[in-house]
Formats: sequence, C-alpha cells, structure tokens
Amino acid sequence: MGQRLAAELIRRGHSVTALVRKGSEAKAAAGCSVVVGDALRGGSYRERVPKGCTFVHLVGVAHPSPAKGAEFRAIDLVSIQQAVEVAKAAQIGHFIYVSVAHPAPVMKDYIAVRSEGEAIIRSAGLSATILRPWYVLGPGHWWPIALKPIYWLMELNPGTRESARRLGLVTIEQMVTALANAVDHPASGARVVEVPEIRSGVRL
Repeated sequence: MGQRLAAELIRRGHSVTALVRKGSEAKAAAGCSVVVGDALRGGSYRERVPKGCTFVHLVGVAHPSPAKGAEFRAIDLVSIQQAVEVAKAAQIGHFIYVSVAHPAPVMKDYIAVRSEGEAIIRSAGLSATILRPWYVLGPGHWWPIALKPIYWLMELNPGTRESARRLGLVTIEQMVTALANAVDHPASGARVVEVPEIRSGVRL
C-alpha cells in the first residue's frame, strides 16, 4: 500500500520521503526520497522527519490472523509507539494512521493493538486522521469477495445493516484514495474515517 500511496501523492504534487529497510531501497516508488532505517527504532530515522510535515504510518504484520497476537504487539504496537515519539519530537503537522474497524467478533488481538495505537496518538495530542478499514481487497487478498452476497443480505436487514457497513470490504484503490485525501486535507484534532467514508471516496 505504501508504494501505491507514494506514487499517488507524487502524482498529486506532494514531496514524499519513504522509510525503507536496508536492502529494500529499490522498492520505493519512483520519485520518492528514501530514508534507510528501522520502523521499530525511532532513533534510526528521527533526524530525517521535517518539522511540520505529514507523517503516514503504514507499518504492520503482513497477512494478519488470530494466531499472530505476539507479532502484533512486537511490530504493530512498537512501530506506532516509536512513530508517535518521533512525530512529537519533529512537531509534525498531521499524523495518519491505519487502524481497523471495531468492535468486531474476530481478530481481537489485532483490534486491541490497533485501538491501543489510536489511544497513543490521542494521548500525544497530535492532529491526526485515523482510518478504520476492515478488510482491504487487493493482490493476494481477494478471497473475501466471495462474501459480498452475505454483506448484501446483511445490509438489507435493519438489525445487521450498521455492522455490515462498518465491517464492509474496501479495495486497495479506495484505501489509497482515502489516504491521499487525508494528506490533501489535514485534520484539526483527531478525525476518524470509517468504512462507508473510505468506500465513498469523499474529500475529507
């Protein structure tokens, strides 16, 4: 998602700096400035974050599943803790965080960690946009599309309509658009963007 977002932001005229691991420099989108560092060690990139910039946090365990609770705390949680510390020190203008839709009946460890990430951002007093997708459809992540008929039926039922919309599927294109729109229109205070807004492509 980061590579796609960087390309879209560059297309929109933004200057983008990407944090990458050593050896992954070539994976950055064309036109990006590159900082080699470790998302789990804020000191490895702290000096490269410009004052007043927009900071987009996209770090997380690949292919989340209920079996990865320890990984969520070791990677997702530590990376957001470090990012917020760096963002505060740099006096950034706007922080963007991809959380997850909640409450939900599954993925409790993942939701708990992402909710903790949201709390860390709020406690830091940062102006922030928090996006809450449920499942993002894209390359290698298409199987939930088979659930669309179930979602359709749930949206017809008044008793399940709200849950179906809040936990709806979004495409990677919709996510990239929502993230880019958040960059274009910074929040004042903490703003939460739920699935219906992500899917609509609304200008924030």
